[in-house]
Amino acid sequence: MSPTPKETGAELAAQTVAAPAIPGASRGRLFLNRLLFRVMLFTMGSVAVFLHLAIRNERLTWRFAKAQARNLARVLGVRVRVRGLEHLKNGPVVFVANHQSHFDIAAILGFVPGYTRFTAKKELFREPVLGLVMRTLGMVPIDREDTGKSIQRLRRLRSGDHSLVFFPEGTRSRTGNLKPFKKGAFVTAIELGLPVVPIACRGGRDIMPAGGYLSIVPGDMELVVLEPIATSGLGYDQRDRLADQARAAIAAALE
Repeated sequence: MSPTPKETGAELAAQTVAAPAIPGASRGRLFLNRLLFRVMLFTMGSVAVFLHLAIRNERLTWRFAKAQARNLARVLGVRVRVRGLEHLKNGPVVFVANHQSHFDIAAILGFVPGYTRFTAKKELFREPVLGLVMRTLGMVPIDREDTGKSIQRLRRLRSGDHSLVFFPEGTRSRTGNLKPFKKGAFVTAIELGLPVVPIACRGGRDIMPAGGYLSIVPGDMELVVLEPIATSGLGYDQRDRLADQARAAIAAALE
C-alpha cells in the first residue's frame, strides 16, 4: 500500500534512516513476505478489477476479495482469530475499529462476516491503480474538509444491505495508543439509523511494524467484535457521547 500524503519528504527520510529492527522473523522470511505481499496485492487487485469489468457482479467481486484476504493472511503466516461474532445480528451496521497497521484492513475484510464497504480518505482514490481497485470494491471516499458532502454520499447508500467500516482515529497509530476519534462515523450511524459495532484490533502493530517497509511479520492477530451500540432515537448533538462510548469499549478490550 502507498504511504499517506503526509508521509512524504523528511518523514519518509526519517523512516529510512531509523527503520526499526523487527524481532521474531528472519531476514529471509521478511523479504519473502514483503515480496509476497506486494505481488498478491497487485494480483488480487487486477483480478478484482477484471471480474468487475467483465461480469459487473459486485457481490462476486467482493466475495473474491474476502477469500483472497484470508489467503493473504495464511500465505504470510498471520493467524487471525475473531471473538465476539455472536454480537453480529442480521442487517447492516457501522463498524468502527482502531487502526494499528495496514493489515487491519485485510483482517477485517477477510475474517469479519458480511458484505462491507470500507471508507477511506478521498486522496487515496486519486492514485490511478489503487483508486481503481478501491472503486471496484465499492469503497467510499471521505472528504475530511467537507463532512456534509461525505454524509450526503453515505446517505445514498442507505438502501443497501451492506455494512460500513470506519477507522475513526483517521490515521494509523504508530505508538499503539488509541488516538481521539473523529465524529464522521458516528454522525453517519445516527443519520442512517444503524447500530455502531466497535472492533478492537489487537496485534496489528506487531504484524506490520511502522517504518518496516511494508514488512509482514508472521504471528497472531485478534479481532474482538464488541456489543452493538444502538443509535435509534439519537440526534446529531449526541454524536460526541456515541463516539466516547465506542472508544471506551475499544480501549477496555485493548487492555
